[in-house]
Amino acid sequence: MSSSLKIAVAGVAGRMGRQIANAAIESGHEITGASEASGSPHLGQDIGTILERASQGVSAVEDPAKAASGADVWIDFTRPQATLAALHALKGAGVKAAIIGTTGFDGADEADIAEIAEEIAIVKAGNFSLGVNLLCALTRRAAESLGEDWDIEVLETHHRRKVDAPSGTALMLGDAAASGRGADLKTLRSAPYDGPDSKRETGTIGFAVRRSGGVIGEHEVTFASEQEVLSLAHTALDRAVFANGALSAARWAVRQEPGLYDMNDVLGL
Repeated sequence: MSSSLKIAVAGVAGRMGRQIANAAIESGHEITGASEASGSPHLGQDIGTILERASQGVSAVEDPAKAASGADVWIDFTRPQATLAALHALKGAGVKAAIIGTTGFDGADEADIAEIAEEIAIVKAGNFSLGVNLLCALTRRAAESLGEDWDIEVLETHHRRKVDAPSGTALMLGDAAASGRGADLKTLRSAPYDGPDSKRETGTIGFAVRRSGGVIGEHEVTFASEQEVLSLAHTALDRAVFANGALSAARWAVRQEPGLYDMNDVLGL
């Protein structure tokens, strides 16, 4: 297979949609389809106009099946319900793989995605940055090495327009910490500290969330004992890091059998 892919981008007029589409074109891939939500002023527009480029001969459409027709890969960083609807529509579209960076899915959604992955290769991650995925690996290792007397806290900061909290990346880090302690995050996750009776429970994993201005993404995991504090952190300086990671995942995913994968699989971590 040629290294050049035919890619369909969900939510092409959004911040991440534009970033992914531009990165794909600059990497020599072909955008063969693009979607936008019902009511979007960009429906029917050539994506070249949306991306402030020369005409690409591809218009944004509402129907994800139509957008995905003829594509090798579907890349989706939109909203949970839109992503789920698109994944169901992909079943008959002939795509080889789907790259999902959407966050905020509930348990039923996750089960739905796992079922769809029986028919198509899906790489799903809360973050496609190499640095963040290495941070997860380091967090897991630290949690394995440090006892329950070390308190684990995850702090994340994003732009004011982000709707889900904690972020998918923060939950990835929490999952990594819980895994390092041989447990599931559902059993170790602390409720938000709020009110007159908010004492920290030993062995739990806490989360703190900030929404501020145009911050792309900042994540920090702290391990604190009575005598010292270990901090592991990552700061995203450009959304291109997520787009480039998604494209790396796409190149990997088209060679895989149907299944549900994450960036650990892509990066061999």
